[in-house]
Amino acid sequence: MGCFTFFKMMMVLFNLLICVSGAILMAVGIWVTVDAGSFLRVLGPFSHQQTHFMNVSILCISIGAVLVLLGLLGCIGAHKESKCLLLMFFSIIVLIFIAELAAAVVALAFSSIAEGILRAWATPAIQQDYGRDPVVTEIWNITMTELRCCGVTNYTDFMGSKFEQQNGGMFPPSCCSTNVTSCSRNQAETSGVQGCFNSILETLRKNSNIVGAIAAGIGILEIAAMGVSMYLYCHLADRVS
Repeated sequence: MGCFTFFKMMMVLFNLLICVSGAILMAVGIWVTVDAGSFLRVLGPFSHQQTHFMNVSILCISIGAVLVLLGLLGCIGAHKESKCLLLMFFSIIVLIFIAELAAAVVALAFSSIAEGILRAWATPAIQQDYGRDPVVTEIWNITMTELRCCGVTNYTDFMGSKFEQQNGGMFPPSCCSTNVTSCSRNQAETSGVQGCFNSILETLRKNSNIVGAIAAGIGILEIAAMGVSMYLYCHLADRVS
């Protein structure tokens, strides 16, 4: 019975952590919802995206609520030694684990075509929306400044764009290696500033490695939770028999 008591305590502690994590996520979502005005002021050019911003906070609240309920289910099932609740907890964890595996497969398949999708979105955005849409303009200005690059391929992405037409043939300052307020086509050509595409892909790869490591850690915890819950369930079945 020593092992059973140990696993029972581990089950309770593990699910208490799940409850606390869910409660924190819910608190963040509620805080963002209540004090949305402050966040939107900080976001500046993105402030008109209020609907999408609020959807993120609602998603946080929803996920947090699910985690709290799941944690309570596991805690009560272990404490009360309820086979029904333990089996329900195990089934939910299995479903979540399968959904995560499916998402991982989709992400891996998507990564192989991400290059084409990025080019298909980025170049038309520069041609049509840069300098006209404040969100697209801000995103590209930050990207080009931080990564020290110009356009997707290079300065030629701005040739014939709305921005060039509206600014007398001038390109963004990031397309020139020298610190200038305006950048002509000749200056951009002689500067030789590289495009952002490779730098963006490298940044995405680095971030995907971090996300993958976190997902692997979560997967290990889920497998451990399934193992502990099934051990308790089977042990309770032996006790009953």
